[in-house]
Amino acid sequence: MDRGDWERAAAIYLPLTAAILAGCLRGRRPRQFVACLLSMLWTLPTLLLLQQINAWAKWWTFSPSAANFRNMPLELFLGWCVLWGLLPELLFPDLAIAVSACVMVAIDCLLMPLCTASVQLGSHWFIGEVIGVGLVLLPGLCLARWTRQNTHLSQRAAMQLVISALLFLYLLPEICFALRPGAGWTPLLAMPGWLRQLALQIILVLALPGIAAVVEFAQRGQGTPIPYDPPIRLVTSGIYRYCANPMQVSCTVVMLVWAGLLRNGWLLLTPVVAITYSAGIAEWDEAQDLQLRFGQAWQDYRSLVRNWLPRWRPYHAGPPAVLYLGRTCLPCSQVRSWLEVRKPLGLCIVDAEDLPAGSIRRMRYQTDISSVDGMRAMGRALEHLHLGWTLAGAAMRLPGIWQLIELIMDASGLGPRLLEPQPRSLES
Repeated sequence: MDRGDWERAAAIYLPLTAAILAGCLRGRRPRQFVACLLSMLWTLPTLLLLQQINAWAKWWTFSPSAANFRNMPLELFLGWCVLWGLLPELLFPDLAIAVSACVMVAIDCLLMPLCTASVQLGSHWFIGEVIGVGLVLLPGLCLARWTRQNTHLSQRAAMQLVISALLFLYLLPEICFALRPGAGWTPLLAMPGWLRQLALQIILVLALPGIAAVVEFAQRGQGTPIPYDPPIRLVTSGIYRYCANPMQVSCTVVMLVWAGLLRNGWLLLTPVVAITYSAGIAEWDEAQDLQLRFGQAWQDYRSLVRNWLPRWRPYHAGPPAVLYLGRTCLPCSQVRSWLEVRKPLGLCIVDAEDLPAGSIRRMRYQTDISSVDGMRAMGRALEHLHLGWTLAGAAMRLPGIWQLIELIMDASGLGPRLLEPQPRSLES
């Protein structure tokens, strides 16, 4: 073995050994497994993305190796993933995130110049290090720490969505291209611009049920899709009124289309695995867990809502939600008439004027556990109509989308209204 072989072996075995020792010596902590898992799942695709940026920027180059992944020795890639994805959470669980990041950067700055047989550093290699910290290390540290401490739920859910997109739409194709070299990304990149944009928009629409399901888990269930970080409440609202398994349905359909766009038959294994997992392990394990935690409510829900074939009209159980709409406001009354004609299920529409003066300036959707105003309220109301309107409402409620819609409405003169309580006649 020459020096390069020793360096590549050390790059993977030293971080792995340190991670194992840290895990054994510090003992098992609550939620640490899921924290490390999510950190690694973030690190794997983002580190590969950093390497692809490096192929253009030339911050560093690697010596040839028997096993390469995107022109990076596989041992260095996996070792770097362990070093940044596992070791900080296991070795420095109580350090501030910024301090932990500084320690890992110091380790990199010490070791990378020593690996002269495996890595040749360019004159601006520290720029790549800084970009790597912002793209790979810091987000992974935050996700691990927030998950273990069970904080920043919305940010964690958003990062899990990003992880899913990176894993299924980027990392898995890259692995397929590495194992079975072929056209790679060329079929997608060679499309006419308008057709490629249309294809990507179709992918986004097909992913909407899965995105809506993750949002529903965070907002209504106070949890995430990761089995070790589940919702604490049974979620039967939103897209779950229509399908009990929207994430895996969405993932399967998206990957079928993605495999077709990339003309890669190996990617078809992903939906096959998803279906097998859903019909086998998930059906048995998750059903048992949900039955144990939610009992009869879960049984009632699953008796009427299927895993893969969605309902057209919504499932509803429990007291109806309340939608407050102004009767004296012309636009509000028109929206109210439009909703009432479509006979929403499990929704009671009430005059907003019944609320205390000044307490409402837009429509409000209220349940026994939460309430939202404005376009989010309208999006919630749509989930009581049918599946098509539910998907439209889910899109309306996405962060950034509902704010933009309200901004456009405000600019068009359809902004908030100040509603005054209406006097009621006394019956004799």
